[in-house]
Amino acid sequence: MSEIAGEPLKQTPLNAIHRGLGAKMVDFGGWDMPVQYSGIIDEHNTVRKAVGIFDVSHMGEIEIRGPEAFALIDYLTPNAVSKLKDGQAQYSALLYDHGGFVDDILVHKVADQHYFLCVNASNQEKDYAHICEHNRFQAEVEFASARYALLAVQGPHAPATVRKLTDVDLAPIRYYHFVDGTVSGAPARIARTGYTGELGFELYVAGGDAPRVWNAVLEAGAEFGIKPAGLGARNTLRLEAAMALYGHEITASITPLEAGLGRIVKFEKGQFLGRKALLEQHERGVQRLLTGFEMTGRGIGRDGYEIMIDGVPAGWVTSGGPSPTLSRNIGMCYVPVAQAQPGRTIQIMIRNQPVEAVTRPMPFYKRAN
Repeated sequence: MSEIAGEPLKQTPLNAIHRGLGAKMVDFGGWDMPVQYSGIIDEHNTVRKAVGIFDVSHMGEIEIRGPEAFALIDYLTPNAVSKLKDGQAQYSALLYDHGGFVDDILVHKVADQHYFLCVNASNQEKDYAHICEHNRFQAEVEFASARYALLAVQGPHAPATVRKLTDVDLAPIRYYHFVDGTVSGAPARIARTGYTGELGFELYVAGGDAPRVWNAVLEAGAEFGIKPAGLGARNTLRLEAAMALYGHEITASITPLEAGLGRIVKFEKGQFLGRKALLEQHERGVQRLLTGFEMTGRGIGRDGYEIMIDGVPAGWVTSGGPSPTLSRNIGMCYVPVAQAQPGRTIQIMIRNQPVEAVTRPMPFYKRAN
């Protein structure tokens, strides 16, 4: 097994299964993860047209309980936690005082005194430390990642696949809602969330149950043509859906207002960490804005490539690559706000040569139903 800094890579409970399936494994932030099985394009198209299953057990989980659990979460995140009902989730963020991202997260309200956070794999220790640093409330913070594995079942036939394995009525579970029940006899949190732009569920189960649930999902989805999918397809799917990736679209130096995520910033709710800086930015106006682009010249705008407008350096590519669904080369980039409107011609520096592209509205892909 490959190593990082002399230490073995971390493994999910499904590592042996991935290797048995012949997956191509890579070092992903210190984790030994499958990047592809049958091929990125094949897996991508399977998720768009049928159903795929991802192992995303490297993601982190943090539980917050206690009489002031709400107060802690509400202070640490810019979104309106007060709007959450039991069994509801919201996309949100942990922010620094200057308004930049510690991480983007999913907040699940389990009960009035119990919140469940899903955080990015590479940030989980940092997120936990950040929460504890600011915990001046009557709330217990648990770093719970070791207790969970996470499987994402995504695609038009995901509901029919999961329905075979649970007594939970899936039909009433709306987008960004969840129910605790069982899947293939294993206790599971069944969340209608995902990172692909498709219908689907994310299944939080105990690590010891993960191999059995994984195999049961593959068996249940066989009639629909289910395939395991790796991180490569996960990235192309989220790019088409214009979903932000930490370290690319969002970083410690980027704010939600610049990233086009103003919808998660609720100034009216009162004090939260980063509010003062964001309010000042809101009042003076952002200088740069995340926008989509499509290549019109020959080439692919890759992460980190420089953006030129009228021969002047103007920004950078955050994510880019071929879109299997659209058969075009697409991406996201930061440019001056005045240049961020759709239809603007830009140039992307590829091998020291300017290649033309045009700004496009996002998302690039939106499912029909």
